[in-house]
Amino acid sequence: MLNVSLSPHVHSGNSTQKCMLQVIIALLPALAWSFYQFGTGALIVTLSSVAFCVLFEILITRFLLHTPTTLGDLSAVVTGILLAFNVPSNLPLWIIAIGALVAIGVGKMAFGGLGANIFNPALVGRVFLLIAYPVQMTTWPTQAGYADVETGATPLALLKQYANGADVQLPEVMDCLVGSTGGSLGEVSAIALLLGGVYLLVRKTITWHIPVSVLVSAFVFGWLFFGFNCTVAVEELLCGGMMLGAIYMATDYVSSPMNPRSQLIYGLCIGFLAILIRRFGAYPEGMSFAILIMNAFTPLLNKYVKPQRFGVVKK
Repeated sequence: MLNVSLSPHVHSGNSTQKCMLQVIIALLPALAWSFYQFGTGALIVTLSSVAFCVLFEILITRFLLHTPTTLGDLSAVVTGILLAFNVPSNLPLWIIAIGALVAIGVGKMAFGGLGANIFNPALVGRVFLLIAYPVQMTTWPTQAGYADVETGATPLALLKQYANGADVQLPEVMDCLVGSTGGSLGEVSAIALLLGGVYLLVRKTITWHIPVSVLVSAFVFGWLFFGFNCTVAVEELLCGGMMLGAIYMATDYVSSPMNPRSQLIYGLCIGFLAILIRRFGAYPEGMSFAILIMNAFTPLLNKYVKPQRFGVVKK
């Protein structure tokens, strides 16, 4: 007699912990560069963000949900690193703690924990901090340190001023690629983020559909919205949170669509919305808002954009 058990029938040996570990490894080049660029500030912000995320997950699972701790899947560590990558390197610790509480408590555990959250937790924390503490979240250090640093305009701010007709000196493409500009921890070195992205693709932790569609869409609409200037369109890809969002946050398993066609639509819309907000919105950066908006549409994409069923022949 043939006994059929519940799926999965074939196990790949993969697990949530292994996937999260691969993401952490992929983030190491960008993390190392942020330490080099911002010194002790990057170290303090990253360690604090991870520690607060881990702490709040322990407290919430133990005292509010009364469930076993979920620290073993490393998702709280990834959320902490990504949250740190989205903030300045001189952000006060008490603001980091609030961001971690919102990311874990509201963005993740309020929906039932990992696997049930609708929105990317780190982006929920980041957007909350941006709205609640706009001054602290938009004061960008340009040199190493924590308490005593120089601040300056980011490349995205300069690009927005240029688009509005101001006579400003645009950043060099190579500076944006290598990472010698101001900004948050995870947006200064596009090449470090790309190296991690290649690693994730090789390890098959992510697929190419979302990152490529986001970047292609952002380039096309950046070219259209910024005066048909290819240089500016390229810098729109290399500056800000575009690479970080496209590779590490839009590809979140829980909050992104499940099949390739819906992933392509999802990525194209993220690229369009990010450039639209950058060009015409109040904020120079629009990647976080674009991803969160499309996170809300993920259930619809999963429902209406489905792959062809096995064994069904198109007429």
